[in-house]
Amino acid sequence: MMSELSVTTARVNDFEDFREAVHGSHVDVMQLERGRLRGSLTHVGIGDFSLSVGSFSAGIRTQRTSKEQKLIVGMLLESRKRVTHWSYDMQPGDVLVIPPAIDHDGRFFGAASYAAIRLDLTDVASTFGGETDLADPATWSAKNRYRADPYIGAVAIQGVRKIVSRLTDPHIKLPEQSADFWRRSITDAMMATVMHSLPSNNAGPLLSAVRLTRNVEHYIEAAGVRPVHISEICANFGVSRRSLHRAFDEVLGIGPVTFLRYKRLCGIHSVLRESDPAQTTVAEIAIQHGFIELGRFAHYYYTLFGEYPSKTLRARSGRFATPRAVMLRNRFAA
Repeated sequence: MMSELSVTTARVNDFEDFREAVHGSHVDVMQLERGRLRGSLTHVGIGDFSLSVGSFSAGIRTQRTSKEQKLIVGMLLESRKRVTHWSYDMQPGDVLVIPPAIDHDGRFFGAASYAAIRLDLTDVASTFGGETDLADPATWSAKNRYRADPYIGAVAIQGVRKIVSRLTDPHIKLPEQSADFWRRSITDAMMATVMHSLPSNNAGPLLSAVRLTRNVEHYIEAAGVRPVHISEICANFGVSRRSLHRAFDEVLGIGPVTFLRYKRLCGIHSVLRESDPAQTTVAEIAIQHGFIELGRFAHYYYTLFGEYPSKTLRARSGRFATPRAVMLRNRFAA
């Protein structure tokens, strides 16, 4: 899936600037705490999907009317004081579901920050295929609050912040072919608390482990240089993550997430060894292949190949080829 990615970041100087706190959704905002309100607002758009991340320094009240036809899923990232949405008290990491055509009101009693994704209800099946409850639009038809497990909530918050940090880096150019991977990565981080809260569902027949694993490998090969997210695989083959993990562990002795990471690392290795160090950076290639943290990426790379990516990039400096040329060659070779 090819989708255009757009990123905008702006400073906030008063409460009126938060009337589009969620991209594409009008919210009535009122300041209810003394002091000059300051903050920031970032919108990431990938096709019809959007992520909004905001922070503000004073307490506000927010209200959204039922005219909005999009599903909004929000996460509280940080709060200095109490936060409520409807009658729910919120803690950092908690996730709020605001269905289409449902009035919403929230109260932030002090400085806070949040993240929210906005998507069409018809997209949940393709986004969460294989996860029975999440793929069912009925799951998202009622307002809800999912309480975060302390560890999972902290990891989810950190994941959202890191993704936003990378996507808003002006020095990183993200190719269109990676946009869907990052859309799914954002959704994954936002939904971690929800997935942890839902009961395990292992019902239904499962393809033989060997056949499923082989089919997944073929699917990844057909994707070429585009990074493939695990949720895309689950949606395409109609299996849950637990079932996919069982199959990969049985056949390859590693989980699908590890397999996908190795696959991306191998792709990066092939690009770096044929690239010109004067025209290519390790950071650029890493982000194009779906790695956020460069330190962790370098550790993964060294563990797998026994050398750091910068050394691979320098090793073939006499054989220059642009990354795009290598990508196209690998695509047609597949």
